[in-house]
Amino acid sequence: MNKNTSIVAIYQSHKAVETAVKELKQSGLDMKKLSIIGHDYHTDDVVSYYNTGDRMKAWGATGAFWGGLWGLLFGSAFFWIPSLGSLLVAGPLVSWIAGALESAVVVGGLSVIGAALYSLGIPENSILQYEAALKTSKFILLVHGYPNDTILAKEILSHTKPETLDHHK
Repeated sequence: MNKNTSIVAIYQSHKAVETAVKELKQSGLDMKKLSIIGHDYHTDDVVSYYNTGDRMKAWGATGAFWGGLWGLLFGSAFFWIPSLGSLLVAGPLVSWIAGALESAVVVGGLSVIGAALYSLGIPENSILQYEAALKTSKFILLVHGYPNDTILAKEILSHTKPETLDHHK
């Protein structure tokens, strides 16, 4: 029986996470296994946000970055989370967050983002580290899937120089 595992990488900038996503795509990794969480640095400049099927449209200083990622990933959402602020999320993590919101999951003081990550088997101490990264406007890239997928993703991402790279089994 194959158990799903997760790779979580933290990046300093949208350019770094965009490079990482492109590397994963070029390797042939299923883009439906990727999620990204981050702030839009220039929310004052955003004129509009909406989701059209599997594509998000955003205008503003980082609109090209987010729009390009939404074209690769499936599902997108904008959340305002107390203590974390406004976050843009793309990929399957959107549905895990929605599930946590619908079931009112509360896990030891974690945010709804933390509760969604916890439901994937990510330990609480790591979640606190990821939430701290989001508070400092960093980006989180998550790959969740079968071990062969996450092992490949970890190998590829290690070459993209993330700030941290964790494998949660």
